[in-house]
Amino acid sequence: MFWLLAILAYLLGSLSFAILLSRLTGNPDPRMSGSGNAGATNMLRLAGKKLAILTLLGDLFKGLLPVLIAAAAGLSLQDQAWIGVCAVIGHLFPLYFRFRGGKGVATAAGMLLGLYPPAALLAVCAWLLTFYLTRTSSLAALIATPLTLPLLAWQEPAALLPMSALTGLIVWRHRGNLRDLFAGRERHF
Repeated sequence: MFWLLAILAYLLGSLSFAILLSRLTGNPDPRMSGSGNAGATNMLRLAGKKLAILTLLGDLFKGLLPVLIAAAAGLSLQDQAWIGVCAVIGHLFPLYFRFRGGKGVATAAGMLLGLYPPAALLAVCAWLLTFYLTRTSSLAALIATPLTLPLLAWQEPAALLPMSALTGLIVWRHRGNLRDLFAGRERHF
């Protein structure tokens, strides 16, 4: 059951709502415009609030649904977390879009929401506060994601290893943003 759900999570994660919504509405491919990222922040820049919100909700849902299905199937919390990681990997490297996807933040938030809602709430609050103070989405993601690790270590240690791996992936996907942040060139809203 684990491997079947892991594959299904990857395939669901590979559905890029930013790309699909852009194609449906005649907007430019988000991977070719703006920041080049297939995610909600770039959709806000390129296509406006409505499509950004739809992208955000779609990306959250594809992280949440596999975790909920794994929980309903009776899999352990750690297995649920690894299945959620598979959904995020699908978002990062989507099978249907030449393995060029987004940065995984919203999908990871959906995964966290299914695993342990207080960790998702912490991540959202940290993201919102950082974004409010800096107007920089990438910095908000780079702060919010690792902040969940101590809470998980304390409350849900079974999810710590998968979430640590996921945090590493998200930081790695933001490596260009990190360079731009240190050089003072990162995009702000």
